[in-house]
Amino acid sequence: MFLSTEQLVRFLGAAFLITISPGPDVLATVSLGLSRGWRVAVGFGMGCGSGCLLHTLLAVLGVSALLQASPVAFGLLRFCGAGYLVWIGWGALRSRGVVQVPGAVGVGDVFRGQSESVTGLGWFRRGLLANAVNPKVALFFLAFLPQFVEDRGGHRGLQLAVLGLVFTLNAVVVFSLVGFFSGRVGHLLQGQAGVSKWLDRLTGVLFWGLAVRLLFVVK
Repeated sequence: MFLSTEQLVRFLGAAFLITISPGPDVLATVSLGLSRGWRVAVGFGMGCGSGCLLHTLLAVLGVSALLQASPVAFGLLRFCGAGYLVWIGWGALRSRGVVQVPGAVGVGDVFRGQSESVTGLGWFRRGLLANAVNPKVALFFLAFLPQFVEDRGGHRGLQLAVLGLVFTLNAVVVFSLVGFFSGRVGHLLQGQAGVSKWLDRLTGVLFWGLAVRLLFVVK
């Protein structure tokens, strides 16, 4: 077996701690859960988690190393990622608040000016894209995954691929749970007059803050 049980346990423990820490993906998922409901948050969180598959592939192919070596490529991808986060944040800031649907739990209307459905699929795509265009995630995978590759196991590329798949599954589960529980809390808060609109405002500010962080935090 090219991956030992001890190797997998150590990796999964580290992956879980990293995933559950209050990073950009977790904060975005929580804010969407509070303002948009659990379906949106779970969809977005699953998209963010699934985006790790792309970064695993980039790490295996060495594309992440190219991003690290090329300031131009890194900067271009960083600006694209920040612009996308600004766009999502702008939609939240323009929103008039959540419209409750009878018989639904924590379901809101979509952000004005954004035509995606409130079902999780549209927000899954947004989470996937937000993760995919973040070059810092690509560099993280390039630095993190090789630390758990063991020479005695051979097949270094295959080890990287399997570790990346394990990380992705872990991220999808964790982000989905975070999205679900934050959505339940948001459902309780939305019952109070005026709260949903301010939750949307906070969500928009958070996404803009993540965009600024992506632009100005050095790699």
